[in-house]
Amino acid sequence: MSGTLTVSPAASPFPWAAVSIATFTQKAELNFDQTASGLSLELDGTTVTDEQEIVRALAKAGGLSDESVKTPAYFALASSLPKLTAFPDITAALDSVDDHLAFRTFLVGHDFTAADFVLWGALKGVTFSRMVFVKIVGLLKNNKHVHLNRWYTFIESLESTQLASTSLIGSSQDPIHVSLNIPDIFFHIFLCTEAKANKARSNKTAASFALGLQGAVDGQVVTRFPPEPSGYLHIGHAKAALLNQYFAKMYHGKMLIRFDDTNPTKERAEFEETILEDLALLDVHGDKISHTSDYFDQLYELAVKVIKEGKAYADDTEQAQMREERWNGIASKHREDSVEDNLKHFEEMKTGSEEGVRWCIRAKMSVDNPNKAMRDPVIYRCNLIAHHRTGNKWKIYPTYDFACPVVDSLEGVTHALRTNEYRDRNPQYFWMIDALGLRSVNIWDFSRLNFIYTLLSKRKLHWFVDTGRVRGWDDPRFPTVRGIRRRGMTVEALQQFMLTQGPSQAVVSLEWDSLWTLNKKIIDPIAPRFWAISKEGKVSVTIKGGPAVPEVKTLPKHKKNAEIGEKKTVFSSQILVEQEDAQSFEDQEEVTLMDWGNAIVRTKTVDQTGNVTAIEMDLHLEGDFRKTKKKITWLAQPTPEHALLDATLLDHDYLITKKKLEEADNVEDFVTPVTEFSEEVLADANIRDLKKGDIMQFERKGYYIFDGASGNGRLVFIHIPDGRAVSIASKAGPSQPVVAKVDASKAGSDTPTDTKMYKVEKVYGDAAAAPKSDTKMYKMENVYDGL
Repeated sequence: MSGTLTVSPAASPFPWAAVSIATFTQKAELNFDQTASGLSLELDGTTVTDEQEIVRALAKAGGLSDESVKTPAYFALASSLPKLTAFPDITAALDSVDDHLAFRTFLVGHDFTAADFVLWGALKGVTFSRMVFVKIVGLLKNNKHVHLNRWYTFIESLESTQLASTSLIGSSQDPIHVSLNIPDIFFHIFLCTEAKANKARSNKTAASFALGLQGAVDGQVVTRFPPEPSGYLHIGHAKAALLNQYFAKMYHGKMLIRFDDTNPTKERAEFEETILEDLALLDVHGDKISHTSDYFDQLYELAVKVIKEGKAYADDTEQAQMREERWNGIASKHREDSVEDNLKHFEEMKTGSEEGVRWCIRAKMSVDNPNKAMRDPVIYRCNLIAHHRTGNKWKIYPTYDFACPVVDSLEGVTHALRTNEYRDRNPQYFWMIDALGLRSVNIWDFSRLNFIYTLLSKRKLHWFVDTGRVRGWDDPRFPTVRGIRRRGMTVEALQQFMLTQGPSQAVVSLEWDSLWTLNKKIIDPIAPRFWAISKEGKVSVTIKGGPAVPEVKTLPKHKKNAEIGEKKTVFSSQILVEQEDAQSFEDQEEVTLMDWGNAIVRTKTVDQTGNVTAIEMDLHLEGDFRKTKKKITWLAQPTPEHALLDATLLDHDYLITKKKLEEADNVEDFVTPVTEFSEEVLADANIRDLKKGDIMQFERKGYYIFDGASGNGRLVFIHIPDGRAVSIASKAGPSQPVVAKVDASKAGSDTPTDTKMYKVEKVYGDAAAAPKSDTKMYKMENVYDGL
């Protein structure tokens, strides 16, 4: 903290903007003073008393995004809100902000600015004496302004904002006896109740977890994300990566990406490239990239040191026996061997000789500690496989439990973020640092992310790839980063979701619906709208009164967002509609042809199977679309001048039928029989301009992400769940064809194998990095059987 913000807890209206930005930037310590006559900020030797100027000063001190020419307008709006009394004036003000936020996360630019805090504080803190607050809260709670409400709730849910609320509660033990007028008492009680509710919610999800990072110093925080280069990142890794980056930015520090390459049996150089690609898909970029192998020499010297000091010993106990002895608290027969013998065995291990590979090095922590992680864990072992970076230089490698705390300390990491499944090993982590006399590191625990019907085990995911039930590690059915991104998950949705889950210590299996619902809120305002008609059973419709020759009109791609651009729509007397829609039409029923107008169904031709084969309608443009029950998408029948495009729509189901697979479960017993569904459609020609990875909506069908063109020219779209139960429920049924298993031999026959969304610089440059893995389980093929 570099300043002090003094405020009376009885202030009305309460200066929420100043208090919240103080806790967010951590540039001013809060001083709640019942005797304070007003608001004041002492910062860098100057005193500021105007709330808006205080917000500006703290925003600047905290390094928030620069303001723009739009900022004064939001400051002016914040000042005028408490003065509004007429409901239309309040509604107009909120409408304006809601429209602005429909296509933006923040008021100005791409990150928080002073404008966000000033306007949010005004909305939260307007006085009850004019009942403006009641009207505003009523509009927000009734979901009349969904975009404004999203923005308001996002700031409300910040840990720093909740900390400000709970700090206010703690500052006033008996708020009812504060000298306030009646409306302000009501207002203050409301604030206290709301803050307590926030605190309760925080405690429920975060248990006793402290907000923020313990002992964090602004500008000095260093976090790290240490993946093992043995596979692709999944959504669980995404949480760790995003939280590490979030806190590094929050404290204006650094985040390191360190490859934990201590096991040459599993690791490959190519995985380092794919991990960086995965991180790019998450918009995560480290300030430095390093490897644990960079420190092999120092780790070896430290291992020798700990042996010489009698804090580690060599052991040749068989693995199964060692496991049993550790479990039962039985000391190894070698625990009291001499330092000389231990060093001799360590040197033998270093040579990789037949005798050396029998031994390992164990830390001399405890024999019978109740925490079994402290029972003399292995810290060094032999491995004769060539390392992908160091080759055959080493035959011995440190374990993760030894290398991680050492390298964290050596690299200047201040806060090691890791899942609470490691909690029992935290004392072990600190023992290593103390035993070696290294700089201390803080550990920040968070819960592991689990989802129902979702596999995160690399071994089980390998099985799906090996058996051809998916097309690769980027398959949209996979929980890998590239899998969920390929299915249409946005970085912004992942970031917001992970941050809301971040403090939680509870290990639970989450539903996917909340994440996809959040994703929908982000893509809906910016996804262009197009139309598609299912080929199967498509119905020809003759429109009487329609244009004599096809006409082309320019329409917006998004009716509520002109910035998305325009599209060309063909109007014709001969159109196509869906069989399902045609079946629902009643004789003489008036329906609405979307983007055109009303029409009246005059005749329907039905074949012997009950399918509609032709329809005649009279155009009735003077009809009122508000009175029709059915709004129908349609496409002009193709002509040589106005063609339609062939497209395939893919939808996917969960890979497994059990909510949570146990370690002993055989994955083959719980495989969903049908996990991919396709629909062949005709789509309007506007989709020709889409680029791979673009997100759009086929109206009345759902949101899709463009996955590229197949070998025969058909465009492939992957359905994006929207969070509704119907979009994420199991889709398998007895009448569906089985298409779950993919013929791996056809890999690359239809769809390009380049599924990268972003280009990432190679770790090793263009030179050959190391031997490649000759195993199909790591191939990233992308094919579509039968398309």
